[in-house]
Amino acid sequence: MTETIHPFYESHRGAMEAAMRHRLDLAEAMLRERAHLAEIDRVRQEVMDEFQIVLTQMPYVGGAASRMSDFFMRLTGFMAISRVLRRHGVPVSMIGEIERETYKAQLLAEPEAERLASGRQFMSPENQALLREQATESATESHQKEFPEDFVYDFVEPGPGDKFEFGINYRACGFCKFAARHGDEEILPNICGLDFDAYATRGIHLERTQTLAGGASHCNFRFSRLRPRHNVR
Repeated sequence: MTETIHPFYESHRGAMEAAMRHRLDLAEAMLRERAHLAEIDRVRQEVMDEFQIVLTQMPYVGGAASRMSDFFMRLTGFMAISRVLRRHGVPVSMIGEIERETYKAQLLAEPEAERLASGRQFMSPENQALLREQATESATESHQKEFPEDFVYDFVEPGPGDKFEFGINYRACGFCKFAARHGDEEILPNICGLDFDAYATRGIHLERTQTLAGGASHCNFRFSRLRPRHNVR
């Protein structure tokens, strides 16, 4: 484990710490009422201290040139929350519920117009073309050698009768690698559970029936647009 934070993550450290503090604000009532934690200030400090450790553990996968860097910056902090709550005896299933509700509330705090615009951009033909290119690059020997902790994935075109617009099959997961390296396998499924709200709040329906964390050969993400009346507001 490196003891320093990669310069790319260091440059985003302030924003990531602010997001963590916001999450803890949103989670406070749940921590009191569901997890029955009384010394919230101490728990908050423990989480922020653990987050400093997580920051040193985050793998560099290409910085701004890699779409997966954003995934690490947005979601790896939940590893810190999970570790601390598990030490306090909170059941893993409850940790997952608290994290998912907290993350959804945090996402919904963003202006709806911005969220839905982000969703439209993700589903756009231009982004799909970029995803195809990045998927091909992720599987190359040179990329895997340079960024061994990165995700490896395939772009999936819909076939006859399919209802999704496009898909991604993740054959190797950066979070699975992270969890295996740092002993977080038990809490890893909680990270997987965050994906559904991350897409729904942007007007995207995610269908996924298996994950690498659950023992499958790949994670089968399938994307389609939510009907307007189903948009999360």
